[in-house]
Amino acid sequence: MSPEPERPPRPARVSRRGFIGRTTAASLGAGALPRPDQATAAAAAAAAAGAPGQPLPGPPGTEVTLRVNGAEHRVGVDNRATLLDTLRERLRITGPKKGCDRGQCGACTVHIDGRTALSCLTLAVAAHEREVTTVEGLADGDVPHPVQRAFIKADAFQCGFCTPGQIMSAVALVEHGPVGSDDAIREFMSGNLCRCAAYPHIVRAVRQAGSTGRKR
Repeated sequence: MSPEPERPPRPARVSRRGFIGRTTAASLGAGALPRPDQATAAAAAAAAAGAPGQPLPGPPGTEVTLRVNGAEHRVGVDNRATLLDTLRERLRITGPKKGCDRGQCGACTVHIDGRTALSCLTLAVAAHEREVTTVEGLADGDVPHPVQRAFIKADAFQCGFCTPGQIMSAVALVEHGPVGSDDAIREFMSGNLCRCAAYPHIVRAVRQAGSTGRKR
């Protein structure tokens, strides 16, 4: 009688709970390992950050000389800083107003070398060693500029937010005259918006100041 052949061993039984547990553990282990692209990005970020405790380099800066209303200021500015932000935030000259910050409302109007400029669109570095005049620099001591007096007399402002820019544009028109007709005044002042709609009073003020010309 021949011996009974040996049977192969049965595979170990895996319960449903055990199978789920092993699968979950394998998934978590795989998820903990970063993918090659993640590892590369992490290494690049670490290299860019430099050694621990070393600050990242700041934006490029330049020391400029700003001559504002007859006073000279030396100030270090970010190369991307606007003249408006530098005047208001660094020099505390708050006459120019930040309205739209896009060069559309005229509230930030100043004079650079005697010509009107939108300070929200002008880089501070572009005004280096140039003559900047804001509404604070118009008066002759305690005597207001003729345009300022005309604006008060004609009641050419309501909330007053746009008034500094309106006055700076009006001064440019009056001092480089002739003022011309009301339509000419409206055309010249069209870049200055007044949300209170005081336009008729503004035109009247400019016309009154124009009769005075450059006299103070």
